[in-house]
Amino acid sequence: MAKPESRTNLASCFVATVFLILLLMVVFVVYFTVFKPQDPKIAVSAVQIPSFSATNGNANFTFSQYASVRNPNRGTFSHYDSSLQLLYYGRQVGFMFVPAGKIDAGRTQYMAATFTVQSFPLGLGSTPVSGPSNVGPTMEIESRIEMTGRVRVLHLFSHHVEAKAQCRVAIAVTDGTVLGFHC
Repeated sequence: MAKPESRTNLASCFVATVFLILLLMVVFVVYFTVFKPQDPKIAVSAVQIPSFSATNGNANFTFSQYASVRNPNRGTFSHYDSSLQLLYYGRQVGFMFVPAGKIDAGRTQYMAATFTVQSFPLGLGSTPVSGPSNVGPTMEIESRIEMTGRVRVLHLFSHHVEAKAQCRVAIAVTDGTVLGFHC
């Protein structure tokens, strides 16, 4: 028969093991509920065309987009490899890299991107356009902003996160006025 003190040692080890397992379960539950990484949110607040010209069926303009990026995480969002693309009928007509940076936990960073779009032919759809008389009063472009990065939680765990925003912008071909945008 075992001695009484070896039973108490065995029981103490068992209780300690159960306690540690329960503690680990609580830590995991808290981590996956409170500290669960989420993708940042991008909201485009304004689109402007400061300069615009459409001649001989070609358009060139300066494009400005104002956006805010909100980091809902409890860790800093470090972004890299981010870009802003401008598409016309699925063809890229403008591109800009977004510089790498950091957005603190629970903060919002405001960004402005302005670049010149080189001349491109209007009416790249199924029927080619020979001149401005064949072009409708509006043109539609698509703006895509993508931000890729990581969130480090509790200075231990690193998670890959992505944020994307896609907007359609209607522009008057006559004077370059932004008629509206929808994201």
